[in-house]
Amino acid sequence: MQVIDILNQAKRPLFTFELVPPLKGGDVQTLLETVRQLSRFEPAYINVTNHQQEVVYIERPDGLLERRTVRKRPGTIALSALIQYTFNIPVVAHLICGGMDQDELEDALVELNFLGIENVLALRGDPPNGEKRFVPVKGGYEHSCELVSQIRDLNRGKYLDQDLQNAQKTHFCTGVAGYPEKHAEAPNLERDIEMLKYKVDCGADYIVTQMFFDNAVYYRFVDACRKAGITVPIIPGLKPIGSKRDLATIPQTFHVDFPSELVELLSKATKLSEIREIGVHWCTLQTKDLLAHGVPGVHFYTLGKAESVASVVRSCY
Repeated sequence: MQVIDILNQAKRPLFTFELVPPLKGGDVQTLLETVRQLSRFEPAYINVTNHQQEVVYIERPDGLLERRTVRKRPGTIALSALIQYTFNIPVVAHLICGGMDQDELEDALVELNFLGIENVLALRGDPPNGEKRFVPVKGGYEHSCELVSQIRDLNRGKYLDQDLQNAQKTHFCTGVAGYPEKHAEAPNLERDIEMLKYKVDCGADYIVTQMFFDNAVYYRFVDACRKAGITVPIIPGLKPIGSKRDLATIPQTFHVDFPSELVELLSKATKLSEIREIGVHWCTLQTKDLLAHGVPGVHFYTLGKAESVASVVRSCY
């Protein structure tokens, strides 16, 4: 079932969450156990992230360094199918422009279509580790709106090879990302929302936001989007804080702010259990407030913290 249909037919706000594939060589059973743990709360759908290859340097026997390109977290498409058919829950497979050209993206979409995965989150992807700016591969896309357009074309039966005979239409529902505190590369929020509007005009069916820790930021963002003519659902994304390290890594990685009150609470905590309790409490307050304001649903970024997400959902749904 497509996400947009799930949203339109929902009788109450939805609970959804996101999973990260295990590192290469890791145990998929750990990931499946997370799904089992959270599936009892009846998630409307589950997202599976996608990660482009990274450049690593490996020392050779002669002492010189060899530059290699590796994908540390492969398996998005396979995991999407495994989860959808094991748990009978719709899956949203992430697809990124980074590291793939147009033909490779089309092939990935064909595979997803064959597997019955109807939902895709179209993203540009971050620059590889160690790189300051995003550079598309030869024949790839610089912006996610181009990927959204490609998906729309496939839904119309238009492939890159226009000479195909009896080309079948795909049936994808496409989500895109929104940034309540603006994308790190955008000059300002107004320009960022203009680009978001363009992604919707290219065929996006709904928006899911980057994580935020102050609901006022989300409400202002939604108001600005509506004034800009964006009418599709805008689903808020949340994450429970799990460690003091998050105070540094989350702002650096995701370019979001922490409210002063939350920083003060976390700074005073001395035990990991206290920090996680604060994270769950703060996320619970956010969730309850969002639900009271009539959001279409709340999307949780688990990032290995399934127990914390379960605690929040148990209190709010």
